[in-house]
Amino acid sequence: MALSPMMQQYMQTKEQYKDCLLFYRLGDFYEMFFDDAITASKVLDLTLTGRNCGLEERAPMCGVPYHAVETYISKLIDNGFKVAICEQMSEPQQGKIVSRDVIRVITPGTVIESSMLDEKKNNYIASIYKDKQDIGIAYCDISTGEFTVAEFKDNATTELNDALVRIRPAEIICNEQTIEIVSSLACVKLNIMPKFQTYLEYAFDYNTACDTIKKQLNITSLVGFDYAKLEKAVCASGALIKYILETQKRALNSINKIVTEKNNDYLYMDIATCRNLELTETIRDQKKKGSILWLLDNTKTSMGARLLRNWVLQPLTNEVEINQRLDAVEELINNPILLNDICSVTNNISDIQRLTGKISYGSIMPRDCLMLKNSLINLPDLNHLVRSLNSAKFENLLQDIEQINELTTFLQNAIDEDAPNIISGGGFIKSGFNKELDELKNISTEGQKWLSALEATEREKTGIKNLKVGYTRVFGYYIEVNKSQQDQIPFRYQRKQTVANHERYITDELKQIEEKILNAEELSIKLEQQIFNQAKDYMKTLVENLQQVAKDVATIDCLCSLALVAKKHNYTKPVINNSVKTINIKEGRHPVVEALLKDEQFIPNDCYLDTKQDRTLIITGPNMAGKSTYMRQVAVITLLAHIGSFVPADFAEISITDRIFTRIGATDDLAYGQSTFMVEMIEVANILNNATKKSLLILDEVGRGTSTFDGLSIAWAVLEYITTNIKAKTLFATHYHEITDLEGQLEGVKNYRISVKEYNNKVIFLRKIVRGGANKSFGIEVASLAGIGEQVIKRAQEILHVLEENDLHNNTKLFDEQPLPQKQLSQTNNQIIQMLKDTDMNTVSPLIAFEILNDLVEKAKKE
Repeated sequence: MALSPMMQQYMQTKEQYKDCLLFYRLGDFYEMFFDDAITASKVLDLTLTGRNCGLEERAPMCGVPYHAVETYISKLIDNGFKVAICEQMSEPQQGKIVSRDVIRVITPGTVIESSMLDEKKNNYIASIYKDKQDIGIAYCDISTGEFTVAEFKDNATTELNDALVRIRPAEIICNEQTIEIVSSLACVKLNIMPKFQTYLEYAFDYNTACDTIKKQLNITSLVGFDYAKLEKAVCASGALIKYILETQKRALNSINKIVTEKNNDYLYMDIATCRNLELTETIRDQKKKGSILWLLDNTKTSMGARLLRNWVLQPLTNEVEINQRLDAVEELINNPILLNDICSVTNNISDIQRLTGKISYGSIMPRDCLMLKNSLINLPDLNHLVRSLNSAKFENLLQDIEQINELTTFLQNAIDEDAPNIISGGGFIKSGFNKELDELKNISTEGQKWLSALEATEREKTGIKNLKVGYTRVFGYYIEVNKSQQDQIPFRYQRKQTVANHERYITDELKQIEEKILNAEELSIKLEQQIFNQAKDYMKTLVENLQQVAKDVATIDCLCSLALVAKKHNYTKPVINNSVKTINIKEGRHPVVEALLKDEQFIPNDCYLDTKQDRTLIITGPNMAGKSTYMRQVAVITLLAHIGSFVPADFAEISITDRIFTRIGATDDLAYGQSTFMVEMIEVANILNNATKKSLLILDEVGRGTSTFDGLSIAWAVLEYITTNIKAKTLFATHYHEITDLEGQLEGVKNYRISVKEYNNKVIFLRKIVRGGANKSFGIEVASLAGIGEQVIKRAQEILHVLEENDLHNNTKLFDEQPLPQKQLSQTNNQIIQMLKDTDMNTVSPLIAFEILNDLVEKAKKE
C-alpha cells in the first residue's frame, strides 16, 4: 500500500526538515504526524489521535489551532525543539492537492514573537568558529538587529566560556572543529548553555563568509571595518548570517551593522565574579531581586532594561565614556523636575527596538503600528527635554528625528485607532486616508440602507410583517419567512434554503444588491491590504533611523534610571580616571544589602588601596562579622563607578581597573569530578594566570578546603605571589592568623580586622573594619549563635583550651627554613609602628581609637 497524495507531500516536506517538528497546516489547524505527533503530544500534553494515510495502520496525529499556535511553539522552543511552519500556499480546489511549503523555521535563537520573549533580556543566537588556537564568536538578537563579534587569542577557551556566560545565547552553532573544545567548557558541563549544533562547514569558509556579510550589509568590501581584521570572527559571522537567512527564509534589513567587541573596551569579569557579586541574579535562588541589576533597574522601557543589563555585565574602561555617563547622571540628579518629566515621557514609549525588528521581518501588524505611533508621538517632547541638558552624553541623542516625525504623521493618518491585530478582514485603514477605499466602504454602508429599504418594501408588498433580510458567510443574503406564511410568498421569490421553521428566498433585486456589497467588501479588504503592504515597505526604509532612535531612548532611560537610584539612596559621584592610582572609599556601603535591610542600619566602612604600601589588605575576623560583605562592597563600588553610576559612599576615588576577580566560597562539582577544594584551586589558578597590576582581586578563605597546614601554606604562597609578582590591588580575607605576620615583611601588606566585642561568652559583631589583625576566630561563639547545643559548645571550649595550652600552632616555625626578607626591627615592632603611622587622630572615633590601642597592647605583650 502507498501513502495518500497528501501524506506523500507531508513526508517529502518532512524529509527536508528532519531536525524539526513539522507544523503542517490543514485548514484551521497545524497538524503533526508519526514521530513528530508522538513527541509533541507528550511535551504539549495533547491527545494523540490517528488519520488514514493510505497504509494499513492510521498515522499517529495531533494538532493545535492556528490562532493559538504561539503558546504551543513557545513550550516546544523552551524544551529545545525547532519548529518548521508549513503553510498552505494556494486556495483549496476540487480534486487538487493544496500547495504547501515551509515559510519559516523557529529555533530558540530566532524567536521574534513578543509573547515568546523576555522583554528585559536579549535573545541571542551565537556562532563560534575555532581554527588552531584562535576562536571567533558572533552573536545576534534578530528581534532587535544587534550583531556583535569578538575574537579570542590568549586564553581563548577561558574567555569564550566567560563571554558565553555573559551573553547567555539561546542557541549556538559552530563548525566541526569547535565541538570538542566547547564541549569541555564549564558553562556547557554545568548545563548553563544550550547544546551546540554543527552547521554547514562551507558556511564558515572565510571567502564564503565574506561574500555572505557583504551581501547582507550591502557593501562591496570589508576593508575599513574593524571586524575585517578578525578572520575567525568573520568566519563565525558569515555562518551565522547564512543560518539566520536559511531558517527565516526572508531578508532581514535590521541586521545592517556589525559591532566589534574589543577585550580592552570593558572591565573583564569571569563567571565566578559575575556569580559572586550577584550582578544579574542571586546565588541562592537565581532571582533578579537582590542582585545589582535589580537595584539599578528603574528603567521605564524594555529596551532600556536590556541596555542596562548589558551595562552591568560590560563596565567600561574608557575614562572619557565613563565620565560622560557620570556627568549626565549628575546633571539629571541636579535637575529633579526635568528628570521626572523625562521619566514621564519614556514611560509612554513601547519597545521600538523589537517593533522595528517586526518591520524588518515583515510581520508587523496594525496594532503594532498603533503601538509604534503612540511611542513615536512622544519623541518631540523627549527631544525638547533632552535639548535643555548640557552634558556631552546628551549632545548626539535624538539629533535627527525629522524622518521619524514624518512616519508618526503617516501612521496617525493611516491606521485606525480601533484596528484589529490581523489584516484578513480589513478595518484597519482610517477613513479619509484613501479616496478609493472610502468609496468602496461607502458602498457597504449604503448597502445596509438598501437592505433595510428592501426589507420594508417586501413587508409592505407581501403583507408578511415579520419578514426579514439576513446574511450568512456561507449562503450570502436571503429573505427569511416563517413556514406558516408560505402561502403568501410571491412567484418572484426563489427558494434558497430551508431551516427549522423558516424558508429562505432570494430575488433578482437582492442578488444585485448582494453582488454590489460583496464585491465592494472584497475589493476594500484587498485595497486595505495593499495599502498596508505599501506602508510596511515605507517603514522598512526607516529601519536604521528607528534603530538609532531606539538606541538613543534606551540610553536616556538608563541614565535616568541611574540618576533615580542615586537620588533615592544618596549615592555620590565617584572620581575615576587614568591619573587616579588608588581605590579610596570613605564610608562605603554595600548597595544591595543596604537596600534590603529593614530593622537595622548598614554600618559603612572605608577602604584604601594603592600601588605601593597599601595594595594588599589582609582581613581577619570571625565568620558572620561582615568580611565577605565588606570585600564585595569594595568590588561592587568599583564596578558601579566603571558603569558610570554613582556609588554608595561619602567619597570614592577609583582607579581605572582592567579586571575584577573574586574567589568567594565554593561548591562541589562532583558530577564532573571536582571537589570543593578543586573548584577553589581552579578559581585561584585563573586569578594568578590572568590578573594584572591594574586588577582588583577579592579572595576569601583561600586554602580552607584542605588540611590546616596545607591550606595555610597555599594561602601564604598565593598572597606572597600576588603581592610581589602581580602587584594587583587585593583584599584577602582569612582565618589563618599566621598570615598576618606578613605585614612588615612584605611591602604593600596591611592587616585589618572586623571589630567584635565579647560579652558573657558571647560575641557582638560591630561590622566595623579597623587596623590590625584578629587574635582569635570566635568560631565557638559563632557556633553557639547558630544554635549548636550547650554540651557541644562546652566540650569545644575545653578542647580549645588544651590546644592553646600545648601551643599547637603558635610554636610551629613553619616558615623559618625559608627566611623572608631581612628586617631591622622585630616583626611585631614593625607592625606596631606601621599601625601608628596609618592612624589619623583627627578622624578616628573614640571607639575605633580604643580598638587600635587595645590591639597595640596585645601585640606588645606578646613581644
